[in-house]
Amino acid sequence: MAISFFFFFTCLLQLSLFSAARLHNAALSRPQLTAQLDSISKNDTPTTYFEVTKPTKLPKTKPCSYLVLKHDFAYTYGKPPVLANYTPPPNCPSQNFSKIVLEWTATSKGRQFDRIFGVWLGGVEIFRSCTAEPRPNGIVWTVKKDITRYYSLLMTNQTLAVYLGNIVDSIYTGVYHVKIFVHFYPADKELGFDYGADLIVPISRNLPLNDGLWFEIENSTDVQSKEFKIPQNAYRALLEVYVSFHENDEFWYGNLPNGYITANNRTDMQGNGAFREVIVSVDDVVVGAVWPFTVVYTGGINPLLWRPISGIGSFDLPSYDIEITPLLGKILDGSIHKISFSVTNALNVWYIDANLHLWLDKKSVKTQGKLLEFSNLPLSFSLASNFKGLDGSFVTNARRSISLNGWVKSSYGTITTRSSQDLSYSNKIVMGNEANLQIVDQTIDFNDTVYAKTPSFSGHVLESFKKFQFQLYSDGVEIGDQSYVSISNVSLIFDEKRLKGFKNRTSTSSIQNVQKAQGYMLLKDQSIVSGVGSSQQRYKYDDYSGCYLRNISSSNYTLLYDKVSNSCSKTTEAQW
Repeated sequence: MAISFFFFFTCLLQLSLFSAARLHNAALSRPQLTAQLDSISKNDTPTTYFEVTKPTKLPKTKPCSYLVLKHDFAYTYGKPPVLANYTPPPNCPSQNFSKIVLEWTATSKGRQFDRIFGVWLGGVEIFRSCTAEPRPNGIVWTVKKDITRYYSLLMTNQTLAVYLGNIVDSIYTGVYHVKIFVHFYPADKELGFDYGADLIVPISRNLPLNDGLWFEIENSTDVQSKEFKIPQNAYRALLEVYVSFHENDEFWYGNLPNGYITANNRTDMQGNGAFREVIVSVDDVVVGAVWPFTVVYTGGINPLLWRPISGIGSFDLPSYDIEITPLLGKILDGSIHKISFSVTNALNVWYIDANLHLWLDKKSVKTQGKLLEFSNLPLSFSLASNFKGLDGSFVTNARRSISLNGWVKSSYGTITTRSSQDLSYSNKIVMGNEANLQIVDQTIDFNDTVYAKTPSFSGHVLESFKKFQFQLYSDGVEIGDQSYVSISNVSLIFDEKRLKGFKNRTSTSSIQNVQKAQGYMLLKDQSIVSGVGSSQQRYKYDDYSGCYLRNISSSNYTLLYDKVSNSCSKTTEAQW
């Protein structure tokens, strides 16, 4: 992996009091950090935080917009979600919408940790995110998410639920002032519209409760389930899974093998190794897996790295689709069935729920189906450990393949669908400097393919090839007086190529999102006294309609450059 040694040694030269004393701190942990350096800020202007992503392509029509929730999240931890009555836009001249966009806008002032939160509509999760960490002069951030895929849900009266577990006391003073808007864009001829699934069934916990609607996975043997029942005229089924990881598994990709922890008597370190997978089962049969992208939340590793540019996925956590149409023959019987979640090697805690998207045959009361073929090869896993004392290396590799093949008979004819997942994982961790140095190099290849055909046409193909990469260099040195310096270099890469094909038409799209960040912190009594955080990011999206490219960099809350282009020529694609 590429390490900025120039930056590393520059940081060392800036600090003259280093000693060789051991810190006994694992590199990837979350101390109770409070940014004392912000308390001396003389700038009264709120800081705008944001995540770099492509803007949603919108029709030229005027949207019907309205505020669905306004709330101040103060001490909300362990309390019920905030609820609101949701209704579709009543006074919009058209009810045919080609785009529906959720807009989350929030402000805060003071001191606060990053907080995970979720937004549910009728129990269906439509948005999961992490808050930004505020400053004394205030912050503001806005996230706009395309939620058109939830069209059928958005066109009926529902209960909106928002859970943001915040704590406010004499030290952590930041209250999150939140507004949620929904913008409905009537369809125009240029974009047309696709209403998505006819019905979306929530696979989440039921209200009332004093928490989020997600299930909580506490350990490697924990299994959380939800019973469901589907209409008997369904002809397609897709499971959308939301995943986030916290507490002892927030930095799972840097967790160490239990043998190393036991040999060194290091109970302060997180264990179970560095491999995790979310297993999804229907009626206790594994139908899919999620090997998640390594989202770093806004307070993760070094909070100064993510100001004002947030880490990839932190403001709009990705969801993961699993095509289960071949399984419809097993669940079209009008009976109650069960979807379950577990996490291999899990420590506390993982938040997981899902949405079951169903397409219904309006010309039929009952469809029929049959699972023709099911293959779930056992997880291929290997771990090579080589350590002496606190220093050493650990190499983990894993592979998994799952495929389903089945048919559904409907008014559209007999649709045969084959879906498959092929996943591979590699992770190398190096520990040095008496466990104060940690280097992580991880790659996940996460590939999905769906192929459907009927007698009347050759086939419909959906392919997604994803590569998730994470690289970390982290070191710490004690400088006396209960103070130490933490130095971190981080690289996040989200790369996806998608292909859609129907009859003789195909379209392709790709995302290349590369983010690098470097920084150091001087900490005393687990609080940030001073520090530096810089980041550089290159985002490129390309599809049949054009290209969007953004090169951006920041340092210590200040944007150094921000270049946006809708042309991906060799000049604009130059690497930073």
